[in-house]
Amino acid sequence: MIGALTYHDYIKLYDKNQIISNEFIKEQIQPSSIDLTLSDECYEIKNSFLSPKSKVRDKIKNLIVRKIDLNNKYIFKKNKTYIVKLNESLKLINNIFGNCNPKSSTGRLDIFCRTIVNYSDEYEKIPNNYNGEIFLEITSRSFDIKLQKGNKLNQLRLVYGKHNYLNDEDLTNLNKKNKIIFAESFNDHKIDNGLKVSVNLFSTNSPVAYSAKKNAPTIDFNKDDFHDINSYWDSIYSKNKSIVIEKGKFYILRSKEKVRIPSSLAGEMIPYDTRIGDFRAHYAGFFDPGFGDPNGSYAVLEVKTSELPFLLEDGQTIARIKYEKLNKNSNIVYGLGIKSNYQNQGLKLSKHFKTINEENNNN
Repeated sequence: MIGALTYHDYIKLYDKNQIISNEFIKEQIQPSSIDLTLSDECYEIKNSFLSPKSKVRDKIKNLIVRKIDLNNKYIFKKNKTYIVKLNESLKLINNIFGNCNPKSSTGRLDIFCRTIVNYSDEYEKIPNNYNGEIFLEITSRSFDIKLQKGNKLNQLRLVYGKHNYLNDEDLTNLNKKNKIIFAESFNDHKIDNGLKVSVNLFSTNSPVAYSAKKNAPTIDFNKDDFHDINSYWDSIYSKNKSIVIEKGKFYILRSKEKVRIPSSLAGEMIPYDTRIGDFRAHYAGFFDPGFGDPNGSYAVLEVKTSELPFLLEDGQTIARIKYEKLNKNSNIVYGLGIKSNYQNQGLKLSKHFKTINEENNNN
């Protein structure tokens, strides 16, 4: 059947050498995506690029500033651009295609990364029946980040035949039978070309957002629950249920609604609309089946403006979730069973930071 592939499909693709990697471990496979891993081959490059008429490897030759060996940890400096060959390559057949997104932890660290493949004029796109290497362009925007071979910064979702998205009528009917949104007041306006997600800026004694500090220490990507939050983030409190998003600063917020992805579906969060304001919302996009089971989970939102300061108000819509059908039912879902990091989260920074009490942030 058409639709997004499931956990067992990725196992089969690896067994049939359609996903190829000498470093592969089963823990890379998620319910409807696969984590991709950095190889030891890395280059600092002069500028970003695409490779629509050649192989990526041939295009890189004229852009290299220096070659870097990621067998050892290396500090990716803020606002410098690097490209890393991924351990995984593809040899797809039978009308399978896909797209990539940063992993949630990557987005929450403001690491801007985009997948590049041979003979493609789009980032993040895996063309139909693609055969070749995969590269990841990495630019850390807020922090110096220590990375090495094996780190997982992005993920791949493959689809058989074509996307099988639910339209708004489907989503409305689904929500009546099998809730996908948990909000104080639900109305039909919540579903409009997908599920609309708004920001929580309700005044409490707890922060409603975090903003990245300038000149923070280096982050070691391998160390979870390790870094002190106060060394890297400023706590932001709302005034009159609003905050000002300052130019060039990176913010972590959470949704006002709790959302849920049923086990037969996959989700992807996308920016709501450039017409709602001059800011970028949510860098990382995939939601696996089972996210938010059974009673919903908040979505974490990454927000940045590059042009003008922007007044953001409580309940303002800044992103939407598109739902698509899996090609079959899967008994592997997001959650504790596969050691997922962000189930039932509140205002949650990436897993690299020491855990704080989120009780008040869930009100």
